[in-house]
Amino acid sequence: MKNICVIYGSSTGTCQGLAEKIGQQLGVQDDGIIDVQNLTADVVNKYDVLILGTSTWGAGEMQDDWYDGVKVLKQTGLQGKTVAVFGCGDSESYSDTFCGGMAELYNAAKEAGAKMIGHVSADGYTYDDSEAVVDGEFVRLALDEVNEDDKTDSRIAAWVEDLKKNLD
Repeated sequence: MKNICVIYGSSTGTCQGLAEKIGQQLGVQDDGIIDVQNLTADVVNKYDVLILGTSTWGAGEMQDDWYDGVKVLKQTGLQGKTVAVFGCGDSESYSDTFCGGMAELYNAAKEAGAKMIGHVSADGYTYDDSEAVVDGEFVRLALDEVNEDDKTDSRIAAWVEDLKKNLD
C-alpha cells in the first residue's frame, strides 16, 4: 500500500480521536497521524496519500488551524497526490451547516491538484443542509460524534474499505 498520513485539525480532541481511528484502520504509524499545526511542505512531500480531517465550526467553517494548513497545501501543491477528506459536525444543533468545514477542505485540496477519493452517500444521515453534499453524496466521510456516535465505527470501517480499493 502507498505511504499514507492522516492530518487533522481538532479544537476539542474529537477530530483527533477520529483521525487516530482512521489511521489505525489504514495501518498508519503514529508518526503519520499529524496535527495540522505541524503541517509543512516536507510533510506533504513525504506522503503519497493524505487523509485530511476537520471539525466544523461557526457557520460551517473548517477548524481554525486548517486556514494555515490550506496555505501549505496550496503552496506545496498536491499534483500526483491522492487525497480523501473526513469531517465531524453536530447534525442536530448545527443541522443547517452539518460538516460544512469538510467542503472547504475538500475544495482546497482539489484546487491544489489532488486526486480526490472516498465519496460517501448522504443516505442514513439526519441533517437539514450541508455544503459538503453534492448530488446526494458527501464530498467525503461525515461523522457526528455528538448525536450518531453509535454509527461512527461502522461508517469509518466502510469508508476505509472503500479507500483501500482506490489505493492499490
